[in-house]
Amino acid sequence: MKGSRKRRVRVLTVYIALFALLFVFMVLDLTQAFIPLSFSEAFWALFGVGSDTNIIIVQKMNLPRVVMTCLVGAALGIAGAVMQALFRNPMASPYILGLSSGASLGAAIGLTFTVSWLPSLLMIPMLAFITCMGTLFLVYSISRVGGKVPTETLLLAGIAVGSFLSALVSLLTYLAGEQLQGIVYWTMGNLTNATWDNILIVAPLIAAGCILMIASSRDLNAMMLGGNHALDLGVEVPKVRLQLLVASALVTAAAVAFVGVIGFVGLVVPHILRILMGPDNRALLPASLIGGASFLMMCDYISRVIAPGIGILPVGIVTALIGAPYFIYLLRRRRHEVGWD
Repeated sequence: MKGSRKRRVRVLTVYIALFALLFVFMVLDLTQAFIPLSFSEAFWALFGVGSDTNIIIVQKMNLPRVVMTCLVGAALGIAGAVMQALFRNPMASPYILGLSSGASLGAAIGLTFTVSWLPSLLMIPMLAFITCMGTLFLVYSISRVGGKVPTETLLLAGIAVGSFLSALVSLLTYLAGEQLQGIVYWTMGNLTNATWDNILIVAPLIAAGCILMIASSRDLNAMMLGGNHALDLGVEVPKVRLQLLVASALVTAAAVAFVGVIGFVGLVVPHILRILMGPDNRALLPASLIGGASFLMMCDYISRVIAPGIGILPVGIVTALIGAPYFIYLLRRRRHEVGWD
């Protein structure tokens, strides 16, 4: 009883810290514009208090970017938490399993070629989702050995397929002509061009995927104990696994469709939160959602203040600079399992 109470207090503390972190970096991010604003000016302008210029900068220019950052970070955070639980491996994430590269290929095709009867605003997310789903089933099929999916094989298949798809994106970039700069900038991850029109497309897709994943958290807990144990508890393992994989692909594709490749959010955030809160997915999945939004908000703020002399750094570079060393750290910790020794 005492241990359970301590665990609830720890979970509540983490939630409070995550919300505080999200709020602080939201306001800090709102201050970043061509006219620098103070923390208090940005905060009050958010509620329509202050000069007209400040209100326009915060509500019309910066707020869409902040909302998109929250959506994308939340989507990548919860997708990473689900994949780590589903494959019982802390190194599983949409980026490592090649899903981000798959979505990138679809978006790059949409940016390079135009279809007259389909608006580009819809074509890019549609192609990103189709290629993301295709990548998921390709990686899953390649790594399936004798009816099982070993995690190491899955990771290697994800890395290999992701590298191949990245090469195809590079080929399209080479052939893109006038679209070259747009594709290159897109592949670095860029939140600057977020608009309310983009958000109206992305938000329902991410909300639907997140609701499905959180609703399956109890089943996911049972599946983490093993397939046979989950079956004994009445969980339809193949059906739930497929639902969770489709939901993960959906939110990943929606997240990267308009802002480009932003890696390592789904790797770093869920793993740290699992250490702090424990493995119960009923608490971990919502926390990863908030934590992903907070982390990406922090990275976006860093990308705007780290080098004022060269302008805004693409946020994907910042997440990679933080996430790649953390991935190497995880590999070193699990080197026995991946054959390093």
